Amino acid sequence: MKRARYLYRGRVRHGRVEDGMLVDESGLRLAPDEVEAWLPPVIPNKMIGVALNYADHAEELGLAMPEEPVLFIKPNSSLIGHRSPVEYPRGIRHMHYEAELVAVIGRPGRNIRKEEALDYVLGYTIANDVTVRDFVGNMYRPPIRAKGQDTFGPMGPFLVDKEDVPDPGNLAIRTYVNGRLRQEGHTSDMIFSVEDLIAFISSFMTLEPGDMIWTGTPKGISPVEPGDVMRVEIEGIGALENPVVLSPHTNAPTAKQEV
Repeated sequence: MKRARYLYRGRVRHGRVEDGMLVDESGLRLAPDEVEAWLPPVIPNKMIGVALNYADHAEELGLAMPEEPVLFIKPNSSLIGHRSPVEYPRGIRHMHYEAELVAVIGRPGRNIRKEEALDYVLGYTIANDVTVRDFVGNMYRPPIRAKGQDTFGPMGPFLVDKEDVPDPGNLAIRTYVNGRLRQEGHTSDMIFSVEDLIAFISSFMTLEPGDMIWTGTPKGISPVEPGDVMRVEIEGIGALENPVVLSPHTNAPTAKQEV
C-alpha cells in the first residue's frame, strides 16, 4: 500500500492510494491534482543520513570507500514535500541533488541483528538529499551546513509498506533535471545494505518508530540552478519532483569552494 499526507481545504489528510485516487480516513476520494500541497508522508522522529554508500559515488568524488557507514544527522526543519520549492542559497556556487531510498523504522530496537533488520522497517519512501558542494570539506565536517538548510530535504510523495518492497536492495534509481536523465543507479550497488545500516546504527543508538535512514546516493551528481526542476524516481515507490527557486533570504555568506 502507498500512503500519503497532504493538504486539502486547509486540513492535513492521511490517505492511501486506490486505483490512482487518494482516499483519506473519512473516505474522501481525490485525484492527485486536487491536492493543495503534498507533505512528507511521515513526520520523522530523527533522520540519519549515510554518506558515501555507493562505490561509484565515492569514486566520482575521488574518495576512498568507507570501512564502516559514515553517518550524519539531517534536521527535521529541512523537510518539504513533493512539488514544494527547494531554495537556492544566495552567494553559493554549486548545489546538487542526491537521490536516495529512505527506510522508515516502525518499531523500537537496539542491537538489532542483520538477519532481523527488515522486521523493524515500516516502509520506504524517496528523498532528495540536496547539498551545497561549497560547504563540503574538512572545515565543514560534519556536513550540516551543506545538507541541513531549510528546504534541503524533499521527501515523498508516498510511504510504501515494506510488504510491497520485498527487496530494498534491488531497486533502480533515476534523477531527471528538466526532463533529462542526470543520474542512474541501483540499490544493489550500496556498500552497506539497509540491513547492514540498521544493524550498525542500532549497535550504539536506539532506533525508534518514525526514525528515517537516508541510505546514500549513487554517482551522477551535477549542479542545479534556480528555474530547474528535479525529479527523483525509485522503482516501485514513485517519483518525487521539486522546482529550484532563488532563496528570498539575503543572509547567506559567499562561500569559498571546497574540494
